[in-house]
Amino acid sequence: MSFSADAWAATAGLRADIEALPFLAELADGTLDPASFRHYLEQDALYLAGYARALSLLAARAPGTAAASFWAQAAHGAGAVETALHADLLEVLGGDGRPVEESPTCLAYVSWLVATAATASYAVGCAAVLPCFWVYADAGVRLAATARATPGHPYARWVATYDDPAFQESTRRARELTDAAAGPEHAAAMHRAFAVATRYEREFWRSAHVRETWGD
Repeated sequence: MSFSADAWAATAGLRADIEALPFLAELADGTLDPASFRHYLEQDALYLAGYARALSLLAARAPGTAAASFWAQAAHGAGAVETALHADLLEVLGGDGRPVEESPTCLAYVSWLVATAATASYAVGCAAVLPCFWVYADAGVRLAATARATPGHPYARWVATYDDPAFQESTRRARELTDAAAGPEHAAAMHRAFAVATRYEREFWRSAHVRETWGD
């Protein structure tokens, strides 16, 4: 079994928690409070900027030009393409104009990702960034099926981003590169990184639903 398949199986319980989150259930049927969706988009825009830095670090450390090119293109997508979509959606949703800062969960996740990509081995860095690809690709397929069956679904445009064949292909390629980097000397640390990132994916959506702040 490949590293990615093994790591996916090992995090089945965490992914079941993710699938059961009220945020995703309400996002799927279109009943999610727009304020919670806006909070999510604001935090995700901040997260994507940090995620792009982590991907850029992987590109710089990649063992070959093909891998470096993929991670660099993924960094561009996270930093520009998806951020532009978020900006469009936020403009539609409106807001109070106040500056947005990272929630505790967002800051913790981004800080951990960047630190891992910068200081751990390349292989462990790959394992750390993979869940963001894969969890979204998996959720996107399920959410899109419900959104397509709901006329006038308010979040259909966002859902379509992660059900898109190009994003699904990027996820497949990220898995492929992570598996290529895997080896027995990195296995334990890679599994831990994959599991930690999957936990952060769960907590990120959970924190968006309650509109987490620092409370000060």
